[in-house]
Amino acid sequence: MKYRLTGVPEGEVVILSAGLGGAATFWAPQVPALEQHFRVLHYDHRGTGANREALPDQYSIAHMARDVAEILDEAGIARAHVLGHALGGLVGLEMARRVPERVGKLVLVNAWAKADRHTARCFDVRLGILAAQGPAAYVAAQPLFLHSAAYASAHHEKILAEIAHGTESFQGEDTLTKRIAALRAFDATADLPRIMAPTLVAAAKDDLLVPWTASEALAAGLPDATLWLTDHGAHACTVEDPETFNPVMMAFLRG
Repeated sequence: MKYRLTGVPEGEVVILSAGLGGAATFWAPQVPALEQHFRVLHYDHRGTGANREALPDQYSIAHMARDVAEILDEAGIARAHVLGHALGGLVGLEMARRVPERVGKLVLVNAWAKADRHTARCFDVRLGILAAQGPAAYVAAQPLFLHSAAYASAHHEKILAEIAHGTESFQGEDTLTKRIAALRAFDATADLPRIMAPTLVAAAKDDLLVPWTASEALAAGLPDATLWLTDHGAHACTVEDPETFNPVMMAFLRG
């Protein structure tokens, strides 16, 4: 697994774990703030980006958590905070319940303990587009689930560039379907009371893909969780409105 470290050389480590796209660059709006105070670990999920390769059958969130643990071992890092978006948040939860000694704090953005049936319906639609029309159509539809209509309209050229890049670097149908199956199979509900890591659960109320109530339920099930909600920003609220999210994130991680 390829990775890189930036920021304060001797600082506490924050792992950036992206969502279904898998790319560490998703967190670009947060990196400058984090690098002022932390050592930041960037990695692309296995099967994506710099770590693109075929995934084994029955690939799971547990596999993804083990990938992160192996990176920490390779980097000589005993313990780190985890900043996870959606699927990346599940990776953080899995680490916290399987190897709690490796996890400091968790920041979980638009994540869940168990996928909501509305989220499952959205993935059915997205997989249907992929099967019927192919990767280009799948990637073209992705902003509908990621962004608010106002943001997508105001940043039309940026969205077009992201679609072009996403089509060119598409992770592959087999990899994507295995990663979606992994997040749909994940269920940490019964283990939430035993996850003691201090956790910031953040969600946007206008997220089309993941109901904010999933984050509400996640925070309610964790012993040491703070729920932070924003009215706007959609599924990619960390991209749409970092000016609002970043101070909350930094105050939690540094507090």
